[in-house]
Order: sequence, then C-alpha cells, then structure tokens
Amino acid sequence: MTNPPTGQQQRATASHLPLAGAALLTLLGFLPIANWIAGGHEAPWYGSVVGEWLSGSAIALGLGVVLAILSRRAPALWREGLWQRIATAGWRRPALTTAVLVVAALAVYALVARTVFDARPMLIDEIAQFYQAQTFADGHLWRPAPAHPEFFDMLQTIAHDGRVFAQFPPGAPAFLALGIAAGLPWLVGPLCGALTVWAFVAYLRVAEPRPGVALAAALLLAFAPFTLFMAGSYMNHVPALLCLVVAIAALAHVTASPRPRPLLAFANGLALGTAATIRPVDAMAFALPAGVWYLTRAIRDRRRWSETLSAGVGVAIPITLLMAYNVVTTGRPLLFGYQLLWGSSHDLGFHAAPWGPVHTPARGLELVNLYVLRLQTYLFESPIPSLLPAIVALALTRSLDALDRYLLACGALLLAFYFAYWHDGFYLGPRFVYPLLPLLALWTARFPSRLRAAAGEGTAFRVAIYALGVSAVISLLVTVPLRAHEYGSRLSTMREDVVAAARRAGAREAIVLVRESWGSQLVARLHALGVAPGEVELIYPRVDACQLELAITRLEREPRRSGSAFDALRPLL
Repeated sequence: MTNPPTGQQQRATASHLPLAGAALLTLLGFLPIANWIAGGHEAPWYGSVVGEWLSGSAIALGLGVVLAILSRRAPALWREGLWQRIATAGWRRPALTTAVLVVAALAVYALVARTVFDARPMLIDEIAQFYQAQTFADGHLWRPAPAHPEFFDMLQTIAHDGRVFAQFPPGAPAFLALGIAAGLPWLVGPLCGALTVWAFVAYLRVAEPRPGVALAAALLLAFAPFTLFMAGSYMNHVPALLCLVVAIAALAHVTASPRPRPLLAFANGLALGTAATIRPVDAMAFALPAGVWYLTRAIRDRRRWSETLSAGVGVAIPITLLMAYNVVTTGRPLLFGYQLLWGSSHDLGFHAAPWGPVHTPARGLELVNLYVLRLQTYLFESPIPSLLPAIVALALTRSLDALDRYLLACGALLLAFYFAYWHDGFYLGPRFVYPLLPLLALWTARFPSRLRAAAGEGTAFRVAIYALGVSAVISLLVTVPLRAHEYGSRLSTMREDVVAAARRAGAREAIVLVRESWGSQLVARLHALGVAPGEVELIYPRVDACQLELAITRLEREPRRSGSAFDALRPLL
C-alpha cells in the first residue's frame, strides 16, 4: 500500500499543472490541428487569422515600444502603482465596487440586446427555448399537438404522445418564463450576465488576495466581447454560467472557512443542480471535481460531512424536478427531449452521430482545436491572440492553490466532455467553452504580476503593459463595433415583428400565415412525409434544393408507396 504524498510532494505535483495547462492551450490555440487531420472538420480561415495575429501584434508591440520609450522621458505616461491604488481603494468598498460593476454590466448587456439583437431570439436554439418558456408562462409543461403539424412544425421541438415541447432541458426556459411574466424576456440574459459578475466578485474575494488582479479579472469577465454578445442573447449558456459561477463562489467560501458551512455547501449544490437543468454536461464538469473535494475533506475531517451531505441535498432538489419534468414529457426520468428526438446517438461518445459522419476521437480533437482557436479571436476581439496573456501567466506560475487546481480541473473536464461530443457548437463564438470565462479572465488578469515577478519592472514589462493597453483600445474602438455590426446585420427575417404587423392590420384571434424560406418549406414537407428529424438533417444540407423539391412533390402525389419516404430519397445522397 502506497503512502499518501507529503505536503512537499503535493506542491511538486501542483507545480507541473500550470505548465501543462499552458502547453495544452498553446497547442490547441495556435496550431491548426484540425487542418492536419484529413476528412473532418477544418479551419480554412486559419491563414488569414494568423496574418491578423502577426500584423495586430506588430502594431500593439510597436506602439508599446514607442510608449515605453516616451514614458522614460514623460513620467506622466507611467504612474507607478496607480492601478494598485485604484484597485485597493475599490476593494476596500466591496459593496459599492460590486454595485458599480454589476450596474454597468447590466446597462451594456441590455444595450447589446436591444441594438444588436433587437431584443429577439435569433438562433433556432433560442427560438425553441423561448417557445417552451411561453408554455411555462401560460402555466403548462407542454402544449397539445396541433391537428395539422405541417403548419406549426418547428425544428428542435417534439410532438410526442399528443404533447409538444422543446427538446432542451427545462432550466433555461424557466428563467425566460420569469422574464415573459414580467413582460421583459429580452432582459433575462442581461440580468443573468450581470448577476454572474456579482457572483464572480464574491469568488474573487476569496480566490485572489491581490486587489489589482481581482478587479482586473472582474472587469475582464464583465466586459469581454464574448460575454457582451452572449449576455445580450437568449442563449442558455448565460443562465448556465450564472449558476456555475454562483457554485464556485459558494465553494470558495466553504473551503476557506475554518468551520463547517453547510448552508453555503447547500447553495453550492443547489447552483450546480440548477446548472444541470440547463446544460447537464457543463454542470457535470464543475460538479465532479467539487464532489471529489467534498469527499476528501469529509474523510480527513468528520465535521465536514455536514457540508458534503448539504451539497448533495442541494444538487438533488433541481435534479429531482428535472427528472419529474422528463417523466411528464418524454415518459422516462432520465430520457431528455433531445435523446427522444435524435436518438441515443445524440449522447456523448464515439459513435454514429444523429446526422453526418461517425464521431471519432480524431473528429473530437478537431472540434476542441477549433473551439480554442476561435477563442483566440472571440474572447477579447483583440489584435493579439486573446489567450496569449493567460498562457504566459500559466507558464510563469510555479505553484497553485486548491481553488486554482479546482478551476483547472473543471476546465480540463469541460474540454474532455466536448471532445466526446459530435456537434460543432458555434454561435457568437465557441459557445460550448463559454464556461471557461472565469478561468481565462482570472489568468489573463494575473499576467502583469507574473511577468513583473519574472522579468522585473524594466522596459520589457512596460512594453508588454502598453501593448495590452493598445490592444484593448483597438478592440474597443474597432473590432468590437465591427463584430456588433456583423451580428446586427444577420438574420434579417428573424427581426421582423410579425405580431406587431398583425395588430396593425387589425388581426385578432387569428392564425397568421408567415411566408417562410424555400428551405424551411422543404423541411416542413419532409417532416409531413414522415422523414425523421435526423434523416432530414442528413438529406437537406446535402441535396440540391431543386432535386429535393421535385422528389418531395413526387412523393406527395403518391397515395400509396412501398417503403419509407427516406428510403425513396436516399438515392439523392
């Protein structure tokens, strides 16, 4: 039997983790691994992005050198310790500082929601969850199936046993239902984003003792462009991140306390359980390391069993409600809507996907590579690669405390889970890795202090800080407005207010026929022919629309046919 490691051995083990994290982010964030694996996902934009990195970094570093030289002659350009004094003063007034951050974040997120997204759900995921939220707001868990589903059929909703409901877990629609009840559904995302900032500040009060680093991390999380655009949307990643950050904040306070804190442990479990009702995979990535931590502490100190049990009860309450919802809708407590709609191939693992090629480890590596490569752009929209400061900070770190190890473990598990998931989650950025924001914001904020400790406060340090400042200014004045314009000009048909147009026309208690695109009509007709959703996703993107129109019309005119419609359409592939 092996002896447990001593404290010195634990520190030695921990000292390798930051370097391993930096190496992993470097490999995934700078190398086009997806392009080197034949026959799978690719990053055809990699060459142009590298060109932008090189030119943007050259501009930022060039101006950084100029400003560093000027600062030697004009001391007003470099006020030693200014940021630390500002941060320390703010950190001494935690309530005021937090309130200012939260209110400012809420205002910016609300502005993005109104001006960029017209306060409307745009992506089909948002629309389906908004539909379910309307059902909840009306006091129901599902709606009766219509007599003519071809007129009402919508992707990512399910008609099962005479009941219609969205494929998604009920957590995010429940959040939206509160907004619908208040008449402000578009404000749910901004509110969840602002509360995430509040929870992150609560986490930093324990996890980061240096006020300058803590305040910088809070600002980065709150106003990173990835956060701004996601928090202005209806995407379920926003309430999920709120729950996860509340969970890590509660866990930080539990583990920092010299005495048991069962109520905070309960809050930690409740937040993790609620996250599981929104995005189960994300919740699992944060819950498993937390569970191991609770058990380890309880084994070492029997007084901590109250925390472990309280956290377990907290997790169990939302999970029980989730399983009850599944029983009412899908008929089984552990059968989710998306599994009912797409089959077991929707699950994690290396197997046939609901549509498209089989998901293999090679394809999983390609997807994870794409997510991290995209983070380099979408995280901060900066001219230098967004992950570079965090990578350098990790590489310069020699030891980690328990909270750092916990967050790194959660981040690694999240990447591992999405390595085993077949779908490419891209909207407003690499949305599947959105929960990495707290980790990346904190390590980016630690970059200046790590660099100062390693290189001193000479010219190189000043050049790096000025380059970051230049990069932030370019992001604020150039790239973020361009991205906002790009998002604001997309999906123009989704921005049409059909309800308002019907009211202006005097329509009351009427069925409004909305003209849809040719593609949407083809999909609805395929569903009416009995083609399963996964089969539709296999056929529609891969068959010429004219050929598909002719084939569907032919099948619709056949009163009787042998075999399924999908069998008749398969030769078109």
